[in-house]
Amino acid sequence: MNLYSKLFILALVFYTNVSAQSLKIIPLDSGKSTTFRGLSVVNQKIAWASGSNGWIAKTIDGEHFDWQQIKGFEKIDFRSIKAFSSKEAMIVGIGSPAYILKTIDGGISWVKVYENSRPSIFLDGIEFLNKNVGFVYGDPINGLMTILKTTDGGGNWENISEKTNIKLFEGEASFAASGTGIRAFKNKLYIISGGTKSRLFISEDGGSNFTTEDIPILQGQSTQGAFSMDVNKKGVYIVGGDYTKPNSREKNYAFLNAKTYQWETAEISPLGHRSCIVSTHHHFLITTGDNGTDYSVDGGRKWMKLSDANYYVIRKGGNYIYFVGPKGKIAKLKIAD
Repeated sequence: MNLYSKLFILALVFYTNVSAQSLKIIPLDSGKSTTFRGLSVVNQKIAWASGSNGWIAKTIDGEHFDWQQIKGFEKIDFRSIKAFSSKEAMIVGIGSPAYILKTIDGGISWVKVYENSRPSIFLDGIEFLNKNVGFVYGDPINGLMTILKTTDGGGNWENISEKTNIKLFEGEASFAASGTGIRAFKNKLYIISGGTKSRLFISEDGGSNFTTEDIPILQGQSTQGAFSMDVNKKGVYIVGGDYTKPNSREKNYAFLNAKTYQWETAEISPLGHRSCIVSTHHHFLITTGDNGTDYSVDGGRKWMKLSDANYYVIRKGGNYIYFVGPKGKIAKLKIAD
């Protein structure tokens, strides 16, 4: 038995023995008239959340959150956020008019860096390859996936939809369920779609060209498909299902193995439709959705219930995973070193 196999077995035994007993989601805040679907975690102590009715929440100590309803944007649903520090962050308002706002003073003031009043505009998520190069993607207009790009840290945004030329099928779009339908890892950009067709798009050249992979996940209807992904050196983890059937476990998880480049599915699926997934270390995964939160200790082969509590977004920072969801709910979970 090689060293890697021994380490995997030790990790598997550890998490199997302690997860159900010691992995506890600890509530931190709740009660505001907002539904959080945006979350960005800078480190263990700094995290930002964004949601409906123009609400933003931020912590700099990992425990207490300061709340802000952005003046002039009280009716906007900010479903995606990217934070770089306790001072710098960007938020994305999804529908028409769609906005991108930026702060460099910790949220004291916000500058509008993008606005689109086109009736068909709908933005789904934001991600950065590095401090300067970032992307916002959205539902199709004239059959092409909407792609915005910045090369100056979010100060200016260019619509590159026609350059990238990602042609979507009729009824294929994306879900702004958790802002995690777009990810960056090792200079690669990943985007997922759902609806009548669910696919994975990968760019290795800064969004100029994309390769495409069909995802073996539930699809075919507007309520179905891939809702969230996470990426690490092992591969791409994807969850979803049908949001009108929160308890259905049908084809709601898929994993693209980075070594074999083959898709794998679960032996025991997550316990319902899931809107967000986080990968950690030691093959440990967490996913959440309308009817609760699940975990896996073997890289997604078998899933077990962690909690009945429902959240919409989870993000990792150091040894903690932060959770946000409906009614302003915020929580966190400590994971093993």
